[in-house]
Amino acid sequence: MPAAPASVERIFRGVAVSPGVRQGRVVILGRSAAIADDHKISETDVPAELKRFEQALVATRQQIQEAQRQVLARMGAGEAQIFDMHLLVLEDPVVNEEVLRLIERDHCNAAHAYQTVAERYATSLAGVEDEYLRERATDMRDVAHRVLSHLLDGGHDHDLRRLLKEPCIVVAHDLAPSQTAQLEHDKVLGFATDVGSRTSHTAIMARSMKIPAVVGLKNITSSLRTGDYVLLDGINGLIIVNPSDQTLFQYGELATRQQSLGERLREMRALPAVTLDGHRIILSGNIENADDIPAILESGAEGVGLFRTEYLFINHERLPDEEEQLAAYSAVAAALKPAPVVIRTLDLGGDKFRSHTDVPDEMNPFLGWRAIRFCLEERDLFRAQLRAILRASIHGNVKLMYPMISGLNELEQANALLEECKAALRAAGTPFDEGLEVGIMVETPSAALIADALARRTRFFSLGTNDLIQYSLAVDRTNEKIAHLYEPTHPAIIRLIKLTVDSAHARGNWVGVCGEMAGDLALVPLLLGLGVDELSAAPATVPEMKHLIRRLNLREARALAEFALQCESAHEILGRCAQLAHDAAPELFPELRR
Repeated sequence: MPAAPASVERIFRGVAVSPGVRQGRVVILGRSAAIADDHKISETDVPAELKRFEQALVATRQQIQEAQRQVLARMGAGEAQIFDMHLLVLEDPVVNEEVLRLIERDHCNAAHAYQTVAERYATSLAGVEDEYLRERATDMRDVAHRVLSHLLDGGHDHDLRRLLKEPCIVVAHDLAPSQTAQLEHDKVLGFATDVGSRTSHTAIMARSMKIPAVVGLKNITSSLRTGDYVLLDGINGLIIVNPSDQTLFQYGELATRQQSLGERLREMRALPAVTLDGHRIILSGNIENADDIPAILESGAEGVGLFRTEYLFINHERLPDEEEQLAAYSAVAAALKPAPVVIRTLDLGGDKFRSHTDVPDEMNPFLGWRAIRFCLEERDLFRAQLRAILRASIHGNVKLMYPMISGLNELEQANALLEECKAALRAAGTPFDEGLEVGIMVETPSAALIADALARRTRFFSLGTNDLIQYSLAVDRTNEKIAHLYEPTHPAIIRLIKLTVDSAHARGNWVGVCGEMAGDLALVPLLLGLGVDELSAAPATVPEMKHLIRRLNLREARALAEFALQCESAHEILGRCAQLAHDAAPELFPELRR
């Protein structure tokens, strides 16, 4: 690492979106804006210009889909789904029809027409108060840049992998998801941008790629030059230019502590998650496909607590048939045997759609035709999946669960179809695990309130806390305008979880949590205290969860839960949770106060 120049230290404060600390030379990354001339075309040229625009849309669609395939291979289906928004922007009928009108009516050339319309919409989005919608302006401009590059120069675009020759810290006004997807660890130590937030697609991808990042720095690009030496602090959201010897010493100590912690986490990979007073809890991982198996094995997870099967269906040219599903489920079950693999049946809808499913537009898609409701109407599709899961059950310790059960009728219909599939397989002489455990996701207040009745018809519950919170508190979890109302420690949520756990345990059933609460270190003690038997989270978070659990006392966790059940303030509950977690394992909450 080159020594820092002997110059005055300067500090820029932004938003930390991906943790980590890195030092290095800056590369200021500019993106040349495509500029379309405002020249008119003749009436006879209109058909050709319309065709040119259609061809640019087709070429851009192929380019986005290729980027999506690359991200899927490198990072997984969750991150690849980000490009769904780009495809929706590209195919927006309002935008494209307005472009067509400008070409036909005003004889604008296609490039100028598209740039005019796209920039108008992007500017409107960038000016709204809602942070989530402001971030969509970036998506709009990224797509527009792609379309214009096809209209103006045949699709040429900058390739970051060629531009970045040496390891560096990338600084830019903004990075589009398509640019972020090109970043490679051997060339990019971290990145910083003028704009952005934790909800931006770029921030989401940075966390997934484990590239330290700070955004929202306002004028960092105009304050730095290529070649400047900086320290990027993705924990506290700082860019420190020309860090002093004292600053480097402080961060060196932090890095040493983090390295030591990493080594300790790796050493305990094979150890069980047991509290100091001997209470055992199962730690599992959430996955989306068989490619995630290495992450499960490396993390020390004890199986899969949530196999999100919908990612086998999203953004594919055709539906996976029964044999393809069987191969995917069997591969995971066999690789992790005898560890359990909980396979969730198709959970399409809400924020997850399959492009070739005829899903109608809905005012409230999270409350609409989704998950088990969709499957109980698309029965042929559902039967194929149930048969594939049953057949895969002989290859390992497979368990099956249904998403978004809101009442007994849905559960009984799903179980009836499952029994029908079992009977057909028996008649055909096809083996499956006759003792297959069947459970449900508890994601709705109605399911939690009738958990005693549901427990009589299942073997386990898995609390999907993301939806349970959103439905209970009437808060759209994707809407940043009301993000402050999304409170996992709201007293109502605590009581619903406790009711669910007690109802299951009364029947001898087990309860897991597979929503974001499971992977939140501050909330792990609370969930243990409420009696949860299993926590399932992203594999990368499992080592830290295990480290924390092995430093907790169940007695203290239960006292915390008792406090939470009596407390009326979500803020107080969260504060008490965070304090207990921090006191048990302060090394998991690194902060360098400046």
